[in-house]
This record gives sequence, structure tokens and C-alpha cells, in this order.
Amino acid sequence: MEIAIMNYIQKVRNRLSLKIDVESELLDLYTLIIFLRGTSVTLEDIHDAWSIWRTNTKPDHSAIIPFDELSLEVQELDREYAVAVKDIALELFSEQKSA
Repeated sequence: MEIAIMNYIQKVRNRLSLKIDVESELLDLYTLIIFLRGTSVTLEDIHDAWSIWRTNTKPDHSAIIPFDELSLEVQELDREYAVAVKDIALELFSEQKSA
């Protein structure tokens, strides 16, 4: 039986996938945000990643506009993803500190 060994990106991506249910390509972008922004992630970061993904899947989507032009209600839709990204970043930071 072959044992699959995951690299550090796959490990983080898998952990994030347990917290949010999104398309694979979007999960990749949110994983990248963990490494680039860590616990400093913003709702705008999440929206920008979503906008990149959505541009490839539905380029005429009405929410592909700068974050500050979205209604507060639409901005809040990004919160659960920002919280998940921040939670994973905090877990990674804690693990690195204790290692």
C-alpha cells in the first residue's frame, strides 16, 4: 500500500478545505492568502481572490467590482472565508512557535 505524503501547501489547503466549502481553484487562492497575508487577511483580500476566480468562471458577474464599491451586505459575505483563512494562519503560527 502506497502512503501519500503531502507537501506543506497541500497540508494547509486540506485544513482550509475542512473549514470552507468552495471550488478547488478558489480554495487554491484562499490558501495562497494564508501564506501571503496570514492573520492580517482582510475582507478585501478575500473579495479580490474571489474576483480573480469569478473572472474565470463568470466574467460578467455584478460583484466583480472594487471591494469598497460593494454594499455592506455583500462585503459581509466574505467574512466567513476571511475568518477561516485567519484561523488556519493562527494555527500555523502557533505550531511554528511551539516547534
